[in-house]
Amino acid sequence: MIDLHAHLLPGIDDGAPDLATALALARVAVADGITHMVCTPHIHPGRYDNTPDTIHAAWRSLALALREHDIPLQLSAAAEVRFGMEIMQAVATHTLPYLGHWQGKKVLLLEFPHGELPFGAEKLTAWLLAHDVVPLIAHPERNKTLLRQPGRLKPFLQQGCLLQVTAGAVAGRFGPACQDLAHRLLQAGVVTLLASDAHNLAHRPPLLHEGLEHAAALIGHALAQRLVDHTPREIAASHFPANVP
Repeated sequence: MIDLHAHLLPGIDDGAPDLATALALARVAVADGITHMVCTPHIHPGRYDNTPDTIHAAWRSLALALREHDIPLQLSAAAEVRFGMEIMQAVATHTLPYLGHWQGKKVLLLEFPHGELPFGAEKLTAWLLAHDVVPLIAHPERNKTLLRQPGRLKPFLQQGCLLQVTAGAVAGRFGPACQDLAHRLLQAGVVTLLASDAHNLAHRPPLLHEGLEHAAALIGHALAQRLVDHTPREIAASHFPANVP
């Protein structure tokens, strides 16, 4: 399985605070059957002011440690980028770490605020698509506005945005309301991929298999498997050219 949303890079956001924790999370991921991971630390201006340089340094530290400890996890890095007009400047200056590619466009893991769907958000996503960047909307099943009004996703889907649903939400780790919306999105066939959004060992571990099993019960194993293997494999091919054909 391939995980395209996880916060394992040590010490640069609210994920793993140090290298030892990052290694422990990596061991859990490997035990769960995850072979490849694109780490996605937050870029959230004023809170997590990460740049390609800070992300690369943290990735290099963890990648070296994985080899030293014989942990067979293929690792790359991108970012989870907070919604904001700063994104337009970052696209123009080529300073955004992208998750990969989809149908000839770059893929950006885009995070909306948890408590709301920003007014006019579809204008920014339309701008991104016009500039050959496909927004992959992170964890829509946990957005409070979408929990109340899931129909608000429709304009984004019509534009061509992609959806990343959290495997733990599918399995019920975030409560029944989030699980219900995750299941509805799966049954509607609008989920692009499942990812762990791992942050820690206790409450948000790097697990995909439990979400895969719940998804398989809803949509069948073949379709569920695409959400953790085929589709993320295709998106992240540029991150793992020697390992993910």
